[in-house]
Amino acid sequence: MAKGPEKNTKNKALHTKLLNRKNTKLQEAKKEKALRLKALVAKMNQQKNNDQPIEP
Repeated sequence: MAKGPEKNTKNKALHTKLLNRKNTKLQEAKKEKALRLKALVAKMNQQKNNDQPIEP
């Protein structure tokens, strides 16, 4: 028996492409959020260190 053509290869390829795009977008958003938080923590730590009086 001869096999017919593969089914849904076009749809599967498009679906995979869209999922990869979505996952990449989510990863970028996660990295940006982490960088913002890191900058904010550094800023708050610096402000905290500047507010403390220097004891002789």
